[in-house]
Parts: sequence; C-alpha cells; structure tokens
Amino acid sequence: MQKNAGVSRRVWVVGSMLSAPLLALLVACDPQRISELEEGLANEADVRARFGEPAAIYTDETGSRTFEYPRQPAGQVNYMITIGPDGKMSALSQVLKAANFAKVVSGWDKAQVRRLLGRPAKAQRYALKQIEVWDWRFAEGNEAKLFSVTFDNDGRVTGTGTAIDELVPGGGKS
Repeated sequence: MQKNAGVSRRVWVVGSMLSAPLLALLVACDPQRISELEEGLANEADVRARFGEPAAIYTDETGSRTFEYPRQPAGQVNYMITIGPDGKMSALSQVLKAANFAKVVSGWDKAQVRRLLGRPAKAQRYALKQIEVWDWRFAEGNEAKLFSVTFDNDGRVTGTGTAIDELVPGGGKS
C-alpha cells in the first residue's frame, strides 16, 4: 500500500508540474478578465466569454446560478461567479480563504464542501483508514499552503487542517 501511495503522489506532482506553465498563463490572465466584468452590468455571455465553460453550475432557490471556475491543482485560487435571476453578474469571489475554510464543519457532505470551495487540487482515498482527503492549494500572505478536508465512508466531514504546501519551491514561500 505504501508503494502505491508514493506512486500516486508522484503522478499528481508530475501532472501538476506539467500543467503549471499552462495554468500559470491562464491564472495570469484572471486579473484582466475580472477587471472586464462589472457587477450589475456583465451578463452570463460576458462571463463565459472571459472565463469559458464553468466546471460546475449551482442553482439556488432564488433562481441565481453560481459558476465554478477552479484554478487547481497548480493555481492557488478558485472563483465562484454568480448570475442573478435578472441575468446580470451579482458576485465574483475568490473562495479559497480563511473565512470560507472556517465554515467547513463536521457533518457537512462532499457536495456542500465542493459548493463552497470548488474543485480540490487533489482527492485521495485511504482504503485502510476508510477515509478520503481533499486538498486545496492557496496563498496566505506570501506563504503557499494546503487546506485539507477529511471525509468518512459516508462522505461526511470529520476534520479539516492547514499545512505548508511543500510542493512550492522555497519551503512554502511563494
């Protein structure tokens, strides 16, 4: 089992490194894309023209729809862009931040966590422990970190944690 876990981690690391230049280019364009969208004026077509097809779309009871634009695994942000019932953009948020991490509590299911934080950088199942761990890469000041959520066999949160992102050169300093 230990050997497979090491291979799995190496594959994830190599995959992250291979996609890093492409993702870096994509993420570098995000500030420009964001500056071109104005809340209350931009519409769904404007959002899609700048960000492309969302990874997921969430609809709430008011008719608002939130588009998920993850920048994982190599990036350190995930965006949620909300289109109100009037068809106009009502919010654009970078969701990988301490205030959102604090909302994730024991008992939440995977769908609730995904809706709040977007697609994780990595999801790893540990069969012997009967758990699954999702990781998101994020920046806190100039430090690269990982936020992790542990789920039980029923897909419910049992714990969370934050650590230095050892994959970033310089010991987690970005």
